[in-house]
Amino acid sequence: MKKADVELGAVVTAKSEEELKKPFQGTVEKIYENSALLAITSFDDVDATAVSDLNYKLVVNFKNMKPAKSAKKAKALSTNNVTVEKIAPTMKAADKDEKEATAKKAKGKKTGK
Repeated sequence: MKKADVELGAVVTAKSEEELKKPFQGTVEKIYENSALLAITSFDDVDATAVSDLNYKLVVNFKNMKPAKSAKKAKALSTNNVTVEKIAPTMKAADKDEKEATAKKAKGKKTGK
């Protein structure tokens, strides 16, 4: 590929000359003069340890990149989509009993009993 063909956020297939044994897929995070920083998103199981050691990032020369197709028998990184919801606070049984007792006393005073 040429520098003009590479865009931020693009998914590319690349090979490493030294670090990884098999080709991998990555997302372009930063573009340099002759290379790009890739966040490794899909890789072969053989390279799992090396990818982990690289913190899932690698700088690759443009000549070792090509536009990505689909991942074949590769280990794809899963993204955790965590959602946070607010839930109503629950009342403890002891607090609930105390609240009911207070309500009964207040009701008794109002009716004059």
